[in-house]
Amino acid sequence: MQPKKIWANLGVSDLKRTTAFYNTLGFKPNGQFSVTNELTSFLVGDDHFVLHFFLKDVLEKNMNVKIADAKNGIEIMFTLSADSQEQVDNWAKKVEEAGGTLISKPEKFGKGYYGFVFSDPDGHTFNVFHM
Repeated sequence: MQPKKIWANLGVSDLKRTTAFYNTLGFKPNGQFSVTNELTSFLVGDDHFVLHFFLKDVLEKNMNVKIADAKNGIEIMFTLSADSQEQVDNWAKKVEEAGGTLISKPEKFGKGYYGFVFSDPDGHTFNVFHM
């Protein structure tokens, strides 16, 4: 199997809040899919990884699945790379200002790593680090 592309589809409860959160963090809106009445979408990183945030009930109905509540556990953790420790620290401040939750504060860990973990308002988890 050779997929042409991979992206993430995540369930959220409030598109307006989610759009504002990721706009504040500087994520790039995904063209025609930026905001509809069912989803908000962003392009992340140099490779333009797509993050679709669907209203949870729309995603459940369309995919015929039950979406887990991300606030009750971590299913997947996205990692965002930073160019410097200073950039990591700036991201941590921006995440809090945008309404996200720092799960761990920026710190050194492992051999040569510096970073932190945060969740967005719906509990989706990200790790920001510099190595």
